[in-house]
Amino acid sequence: METLLALEMVGVTEAAAIASARVMGRGDRHAADHAAVEAMRRTFDEVDLAGTIVIGEGERDEAPMLFIGERVGRGMPGQREIDIAVDPLEGTNLVAMGLTNAITVLAASEKGGLLNAPDTYLEKLCVGPVAAGHVDIRLPPEENLQRIADALGRKVADLTVVILDRPRHAQLIDTVRGAGARIKLISDGDLSAAISCAVMGTGVHAVMGVGGAPEGVLSAVALRCLGGEIQGRIRWRSDEERDRAEGMGIDPSQDRVYTTTDLAPGENLVFSATGVTDGDLLQGVRFFGGGARTHSLVMGYQSKQVRFVDTVHMFDRDRPPSVRL
Repeated sequence: METLLALEMVGVTEAAAIASARVMGRGDRHAADHAAVEAMRRTFDEVDLAGTIVIGEGERDEAPMLFIGERVGRGMPGQREIDIAVDPLEGTNLVAMGLTNAITVLAASEKGGLLNAPDTYLEKLCVGPVAAGHVDIRLPPEENLQRIADALGRKVADLTVVILDRPRHAQLIDTVRGAGARIKLISDGDLSAAISCAVMGTGVHAVMGVGGAPEGVLSAVALRCLGGEIQGRIRWRSDEERDRAEGMGIDPSQDRVYTTTDLAPGENLVFSATGVTDGDLLQGVRFFGGGARTHSLVMGYQSKQVRFVDTVHMFDRDRPPSVRL
């Protein structure tokens, strides 16, 4: 079942990627996001599943589709209910400006298998399989860097840490630089970076800093499938935000450390991501006469399978092909 679901899910992220890639570089982040959301929602209607959005585009009154609580899929009688988390386009600014590492993402699990993360910030520490179990977000960054280096058999100076380029990270950046590690500052897309730190050959060894909590749940699904680790602590932006989340059953304490399995406790996890623009891990959408080519990553926790899927989409089969297979 997990393998079949994974193949269905990759079709959804591919559709969103193709739609948003058509407006790449036009300087309109809203158009890119809208295209991805509409394509993802439309494709869900063609998928044979009974799903509920638990992380999406907001509440019903904030988003016309892919809102939290929305039912998606054909929902045939007797089908197993699943929870779905989506980020129709991670990196709207990246697509608008034609920059790298924009992806479309979704994750699925059995009911209750994904934390219903509030739309707030999460302080994150992400590492790959080798360093998993060796770090602690409560420790100073320089100590965690040393632990990562020791686990990898490297020097701290050989590590590359991804950090979102935000004013709130000024002290963290100074600390990491002072420890001797290299830093890759990114404007958007810490979810893509979290996946990259768990894949050998990307040159990314850790992700540190504060980003979106919903993206933290999606990262947790990917890292569980890859054997990596994420630790997080919620960072509320307002009292109203904290009170609302507490009403949803979320621990309001900022000292609580959320582990990978806290964020994604499910045992039947599926993750799919498709590149919109070229990145460290995935190639972006490439259009050709009569079609397009996409590059995706799809994973299943139980199946222990990680697939890179290279798909040619033929929009017009009667047209002579202009793509080299």
